[in-house]
Amino acid sequence: MSAPSRILIVEDEAPIRALLRAALESAGHVVSEAVDAGGALAALHAEAPALVLLDLGLPDRDGLELVPLLRGAGAAVIVVSARDATRQKVAALDLGADDYVVKPFDAEEVLARVRTALRRRAAPTAASPVVRFGDVAVDLVTRQVTRADAEVHLAPKEYALLAELAAHAGKVLTHAHLLRSIWGPGHEGDVEYLRVAARGIRRKLEQGGRGKPSALRSEPGIGYRLVTS
Repeated sequence: MSAPSRILIVEDEAPIRALLRAALESAGHVVSEAVDAGGALAALHAEAPALVLLDLGLPDRDGLELVPLLRGAGAAVIVVSARDATRQKVAALDLGADDYVVKPFDAEEVLARVRTALRRRAAPTAASPVVRFGDVAVDLVTRQVTRADAEVHLAPKEYALLAELAAHAGKVLTHAHLLRSIWGPGHEGDVEYLRVAARGIRRKLEQGGRGKPSALRSEPGIGYRLVTS
């Protein structure tokens, strides 16, 4: 079980706040609540939460406007919203949200997303340049990838995609972000480039893994994430 953290719930519907509070407190976290953007910003400065569960449909301000403010203060952000349109998810993630959960949600899924986001927040950036998942290791310093201790040769764009996802393990990175970072400005619409690179990575790193969920997860219409645990 992960160490308890202070978590802020920003949600104007009392039943949802109660459900989230019960789940988080059962996991040992310290929980505070806000019902609107003004209360969220006040709690942010007074309590310095490690993570914020953020609804977008707030009565005084669009929740999307809060995402960069929360991230700028050092908090991880998971959006929990009834807005399920892909453009809303992409907008939140591009603004810096760590994850996006659509209502209605499963409390256990939210707790799993919270654990992942808190691990990412707590991990020292340069403490371990090696990211591991299954029997694969990605050394971000030497640019070496191994599977079961045998070196795997990836094409340059395959490695660049894997390294970018490994550097942000557990976080969804949008198509536009990945294409801009790896292929450069002007390629934000070339999603097929990502699909080809992702297929190459899976083919080379997941041989014999049929029936198991891929560590390189596609979020349809949104982007990709690397699951390391």
